[in-house]
Amino acid sequence: MADDRDDPTGGPSTRTLSEADSRRLVADAGVVVSDWATASDPDAAAEVAAAMGLPVVAKLCGDAIAHKTERGLVRLSLGSGADVHAAATDLLAAATTEDGPVELLVSTMLRGNRELIAGMLRDPQFGPCVMLGVGGVLAEAIADVAFRLAPLEELDARDLMGDLGTQALLGPFRGEPAVDRDALAETLCALGALAADPTIVSVDLNPMIVVDGMAVAVDALVEVVDDRADA
Repeated sequence: MADDRDDPTGGPSTRTLSEADSRRLVADAGVVVSDWATASDPDAAAEVAAAMGLPVVAKLCGDAIAHKTERGLVRLSLGSGADVHAAATDLLAAATTEDGPVELLVSTMLRGNRELIAGMLRDPQFGPCVMLGVGGVLAEAIADVAFRLAPLEELDARDLMGDLGTQALLGPFRGEPAVDRDALAETLCALGALAADPTIVSVDLNPMIVVDGMAVAVDALVEVVDDRADA
């Protein structure tokens, strides 16, 4: 997903929101996201990490930064204030002029044996759809993804879960409880409800880590119509 782009079919130009703004938007809609906070400098990042509880993840965050992992702008498993401070210093140093205004995003470090992906997109033929799939290291190997037209009722969301081929991942797994289907249905319905806003082009929750049965979004990316083009 590009940061700012024109639709070759003649549609409106779009842009991505920062992860912080994307998290706020989806959380307000009802999506469960990992605990997080932003910071402007390494000292502040270490402070919010201590308040949040270690270990944490630190990322460079900005509207023009859509693909953090590919650029090495994510630091995982930071277990001390010194680790957070050093990582934050490195991340800020990696910012380029093309990134525009940036800040640091610190979030809790979640661990789980299962990852899901979910989102909302606008298909040129079918219109707005909600997507659910298997994420993590298995995503490319399994390619298990299902779609439903938005908006969704709870029954639609449950049918969407049932369309996944790897149902074993939704049940009890390696000593962990089954995925909370009620909570996941709420997330899927929340994604479908976002399609009612025509300025929201797509939503990407990748990954959602399953922790104690709860699918928690640890990253979010929202693409919106670029109203700045009309300014």
